[in-house]
This record gives sequence, C-alpha cells and structure tokens, in this order.
Amino acid sequence: MIIQGFKTAAVAAGIKYQGRLDLGLIFCEKPAVCAGVFTTNQVKAAPVVLDQERLKQGRAQAILVNSGCANACTGEPGMAAALKSGALCARALGIPEEMVLLSSTGVIGAPLNMQAIEQAIPGLTASLGEENFDLVSRAIMTTDTVPKTVQRIVQIGGKEVRLMGMAKGAGMIMPNMATMLAFVITDAQIGFPQLHGALVKGVERTFNRITIDGDTSTNDMVLVMASNAADNAWIDEENVAGLRIFEDALEDLLKDLALQIVSDGEGATKTITIRVCNARSEEAAEQIARTVANSSLVKTAFFGEDANWGRIFAAMGRSGVRFTPERVDIAFGDVVIVRDGLAVGGDSEARAAEVLKERQIPVSIDLKEGAGCVEVYTCDFSVDYVKINADYRT
Repeated sequence: MIIQGFKTAAVAAGIKYQGRLDLGLIFCEKPAVCAGVFTTNQVKAAPVVLDQERLKQGRAQAILVNSGCANACTGEPGMAAALKSGALCARALGIPEEMVLLSSTGVIGAPLNMQAIEQAIPGLTASLGEENFDLVSRAIMTTDTVPKTVQRIVQIGGKEVRLMGMAKGAGMIMPNMATMLAFVITDAQIGFPQLHGALVKGVERTFNRITIDGDTSTNDMVLVMASNAADNAWIDEENVAGLRIFEDALEDLLKDLALQIVSDGEGATKTITIRVCNARSEEAAEQIARTVANSSLVKTAFFGEDANWGRIFAAMGRSGVRFTPERVDIAFGDVVIVRDGLAVGGDSEARAAEVLKERQIPVSIDLKEGAGCVEVYTCDFSVDYVKINADYRT
C-alpha cells in the first residue's frame, strides 16, 4: 500500500554489522503534522531528548532511524552525533534541520558510528521511493525475528484515508511509553491536537498494555506523521464523527503492532492475554494484570505448560491492590480452574494444561467486586530469553 505524500528508504550502512539493513528514512514531501509519545524512563537517549524538543512545533518532515546503536548514555558526544545525523539528512533532503526527527535502537552506552552514517546518507536519500516501507521495518530490527508492519484503510466523510505502521521490539519491553520503536504514517487531514490526542489515547490502550520482561527502555518512542493528502473533511474539534473513526483506526493499528511485539518476544513460545475483570476500578484491574503478566514464575509456568494457578494468585496478592481472595475465579481459556478462591478440582487442571499447549492463551481473572476491566498482553519466559540477553552485546 502507498500513502500519499510519503517516500521511504533503507540501506546497509555498516553501523554495527556489515551487509545488514540498519539505516532507514521516512520522508514526507511537504511538512507533515506530527505527534510523538516517548519513554518515561529518566534515562533518555539523545534522539528522544532532541525529538521531544523539535516536536513542540507539531510538524516534521523526516524520521531518520538507525539500529545497531541506541545512542543512549553517550553524553554530549551522543547529542552532537544526533544533531550531526539530522543536519546531514536535512541537507541531503533540502529541508530545515528542525524538521528531521531522529531515532536509534541497539546497545546502550556505545558511541554512534558517525562515519558509517555520513557515508550512507547520500545513497539513502537517493533511494527514496513509495514502496520501501517494508525495508525500513527491517532496518530497525535488533533481536526481532520478523519485521512488524500493519496497514488500515477507513472512510472519513466519503474519502479514503490510509494508515501504515511499523514497529520493532522483542526485549526490554514494558512501555510506559519498550527497546521499542513504532512509526505510523497516514494521509489524513488532521489537526495537531487531534493527532496527538488520538496517539496518546491509542498508546495507553495498546503499547502501554504489553510487557515482555518488565523493563522500560531509554529509547522508546511512537511517532505519527500525517501528510494531509487524503482530501478528507478536516479532522478537528468540530468533526467529532471523523475524529472517532480516525481514533478507532489508529488504536486498532497500534494494537496489532503491540501484539506482534509480544508474539515476537525474545525466546517467546506463547502469547498470553491477562484479563482482569470486575475490579473496584480500571486502575486496580490494570495493576493486578500487570503484576501477573510480569511475574517470572507465572511466565515460566506458561513456558512449561504447567497450569500452576497458585503462582497467579500469589502475584495478585502482592500487587498492592486490595481484593477478597474468597471471591476470585481464574480460568485458562474456557476452563475454570479456581472458583471462589478454591481449586475446582476434578479434571480441571488436566483440561487447563491442554489450553496451555496453544500458542495463544487467554487467562481470565474475575474479582467480583466492581466494574473495572483491563487486558494486558505478555508472553512466556523460555530458556532462549536468558541466552539472548546473556550475550546481547556480543
């Protein structure tokens, strides 16, 4: 699919490895409305700091992204490298420096290979085309095993509006606004307040509801650029119907990308949905769901296909949320294994163990105390997760 107004490119710059796509560019031929959501980690990579400042104008025209180096914890030289990368890209594109956003992913603490980037930018900009989106999605991969892309088409005011998104992430994943990057382009005509609001709302219900290992990266960001080329009725505070359609489409796209990240978690063999319902509040439900989803004991039990509901109960009990254990029901798929706080018994554990053999596993926790319901998405912990992260820098 092609998004009007955008061109993309990717090259193998040799930033860390030779012969591997590692430098990508997303370019809008005219200044685009742009919004971003960034890591809440106190330690922020140079590109994050730079982008947060540049996005105050609500406009951007290019995103230059590299893998192989996070450019985080690199001090003044790291910021200088980010600024230089942006300046080189801007010059090659013929646009102002402040219209270029930067993004990096890879090892923290290593200096950015500026020689490789400087040599690669002329070829990168020269290769811009309308059908290179998938190449960029490959250029941002680190421990990902597959590229992650998605597209949506919706009708707004009788006009076709298109959205395309990509993401990378497989480890160090628990975004509060994970190392997680996501970029979305759309041809929608939309104002900055509406685009930013839709992004914040969508991220909160998608990327902020996934966890692979409980770690929040220094480089997390989600950027959305709108070229305003679709000729739809302008989406602003008065176009309530159009805004709702756009918000729903963006959230659906972000959820698809978020679930692709969980599915590709480092060493993961299963994708797990933790659904907590009937809590006293949505906040309470989320806190319990997150605690269960981040529990190493719960995640290893899923890897071992062990219907060990006691680990789920124990994680709930340390979540910091008050609830009545004697009311709790727990189910794996459609198999209720705990009712009113006690084991159901019989063949329920054997049937639950069969559910755990599946690739997609739904877990339902019913507190019977209120109306708060939340889903959090996670994966299992395997032996491969430890191996991948034990020698990540090598």
